[in-house]
Amino acid sequence: MRISIPDDFQKVIKTLDCFQLLSGHEITILHDYISNETELAKRLNDPEILVLTRTRTKITESLLKQLPNLKLISQTGKNAGHIDIEACNRYGVAVAEGRGNPIATAELTWALIMNGLRQIPQAIEGMKAGQWQINIGRRVFGKRIGIWGYGKIGKRIVQYAKLFGAEVMIWGSEASRKSAKQDGFLVANSKEEFFSTCDVVSLHLRLKDTTREIVKKEDLLRMKSDALFVNTARAGLIEKGALLEALKMGKPGFAAIDVYDKEPIFDPNHLLLQMQNVVCTPHLGYVERAGYESYFSIAFVNVVNFIFGKPTNIANPEVLNNNSL
Repeated sequence: MRISIPDDFQKVIKTLDCFQLLSGHEITILHDYISNETELAKRLNDPEILVLTRTRTKITESLLKQLPNLKLISQTGKNAGHIDIEACNRYGVAVAEGRGNPIATAELTWALIMNGLRQIPQAIEGMKAGQWQINIGRRVFGKRIGIWGYGKIGKRIVQYAKLFGAEVMIWGSEASRKSAKQDGFLVANSKEEFFSTCDVVSLHLRLKDTTREIVKKEDLLRMKSDALFVNTARAGLIEKGALLEALKMGKPGFAAIDVYDKEPIFDPNHLLLQMQNVVCTPHLGYVERAGYESYFSIAFVNVVNFIFGKPTNIANPEVLNNNSL
């Protein structure tokens, strides 16, 4: 079976233990980012199965037209809008989904909170440039950490915050607020209170129609001039251009960002990268070896099950009746 795996930037796929699940098949792995769909289709080598790493590759109708033998897309997580499911239905392509693991993203989020407050990356760069103690950071203890989204990741951040002696404030859906209140946590009375009183605001929402651009420029401008805004979820949660504009206006005073409107970023002159009050990481939330083993083992099992006629975790089961390898 011809199986293609694009966007293996770290050249790690073949080193995973679970990669052995695909032994005996013709595997094509692409290690570079290819933005041109025609070139991408050519490099994918006429696949019958695609295995995607999270949201790195966008599956559009125009790409599907160039992959006539494609029958399955096995995704390492959930579809976050990067796969056109309706187009897959029209072309008879089944989409198998995996499940998320909150640990790696939660840990990175906390690392960004610590680095953003203490300004550790800036101090390291200063030291490399022959400077000593160029800034003064702020501790977590006693700060109010605002968590928007009380799900698997948000609940882990809450526990980290408690261990560091911070106060937690929750905002989110009615269900999230109710759950947080039942667990004994402070819940904001309004979005305005949430943004204006928290020392750190961290987003932990899924990107969908109801949450797209849910964070407005006016929300960010309500933050304190020394507050930290953290996003390890999705860039699309923020009104386009709002974060950059708000940072230039001084509210919030700092940001720690792992997700961007367009990825990957190769331009060292990207505006966020040029700001001294912003810590940027290259979408590392889920990029961790144990997490990769978990994500890809599910994706590869879905592939094997599909090949043997027992498809699992199919998001669009209506295509299965007309789909066979």
